[in-house]
Amino acid sequence: MNVQLRSPVRRVRSAGVGHKRLDSSDDQPAAKCARLSITTTGTGTITGTTTTGTNTTTGTTTTTDTGDAQQQQQGTSPGSPGSGSGSVPPQHQGPSRIGPFLLLPLADRDGVHSALHTDTGDELVCKVFDMGVYQEKIRAYSVLPPHDNVAAVRDIVLGERRAYVFRDKEHGDLHGLVKGCRRLDEGHARSLFRQVVRAVDHCHRAGVVLGDLKLRKFVFADEKRSKVRLESLEDCRVLEDPRCDAMSDTHGCPAYVSPEILSGSAPYSGKMADMWSLGVMLYTMLVGRYPFHDPDPATLFSKIRRGQCCLPEGLSPGAKCLLQSLLRKEPGERLTAAELLAHPWFRRPPPSQEAAASGEQEAGAGDQAVPSFDVEDDDDLFC
Repeated sequence: MNVQLRSPVRRVRSAGVGHKRLDSSDDQPAAKCARLSITTTGTGTITGTTTTGTNTTTGTTTTTDTGDAQQQQQGTSPGSPGSGSGSVPPQHQGPSRIGPFLLLPLADRDGVHSALHTDTGDELVCKVFDMGVYQEKIRAYSVLPPHDNVAAVRDIVLGERRAYVFRDKEHGDLHGLVKGCRRLDEGHARSLFRQVVRAVDHCHRAGVVLGDLKLRKFVFADEKRSKVRLESLEDCRVLEDPRCDAMSDTHGCPAYVSPEILSGSAPYSGKMADMWSLGVMLYTMLVGRYPFHDPDPATLFSKIRRGQCCLPEGLSPGAKCLLQSLLRKEPGERLTAAELLAHPWFRRPPPSQEAAASGEQEAGAGDQAVPSFDVEDDDDLFC
């Protein structure tokens, strides 16, 4: 989408929730999400390091765009669009205005704001992009047809240096749900995970590889937290040829990275790497801990490269079969998204089996619990 700016602020309204050309990315990597960086030494040894990721968008900048967000009575506030470096604690940040929207920065998500439409009263979420990367960030929406399980755009406001992309309000994400419940019974997990796989299958069919898939990327569209949607396509890769998904990118969240990415020896299948990440997601939902975990990155990567994890006895045979079909070391042996949706596990079992599957599972390996947001060591490694 090539938009020519003719005024300091321009509003681009979406023709509808499913309008392809105006659908945009709304994903925001968690502020503490670690990023995986893999390098190959001269001897062929793979070295992995993790560093705390920072948002590449410039929702908080050191200059103020003419015609961009106008501050309210509180004055220019760090962390607001068109304001300072964002070093002031969130509780001291005031609202700002862009077009008909009132924005308030979210404390734990850089560049993401809670938005209120002052005319209609609609509550939305706003993601701020630098204009230099704006069109590339939303490119995938120009090739991806609308889908119920993929977030759409409600409105776009363009300033001279920043683009403000608005989407529907969220009601938490899958990571938060699993963290709060510790693990989900199979019936609950089945209902949510089916929607996750539908979103991934829809993207793969359109030639979009998601990459960096994780529980945080899927948010709830309703207060009951029953409808799941992919938060955004910001970090995805649009394939020039949908039949060729060879990739070489080695960035992602350590807990979800696939063995072939760690090998670093040759291009890998982006779609099959997504399927491995789906296996990690489902395992975490059902078991309450990551299948591969260690506070030391080198040890963690070694475990992932071996591709061997323990499946608790409390899981149903169907769930074990499905996990074993995804968490396979060889990419070509994993199920595709379309094949995954046809797996028998997605057909609801008899009530007696459902009750047995939801029984108490073996705990064990306490250090593999889904990390709490306030544990610094875990947050540095996991997403």
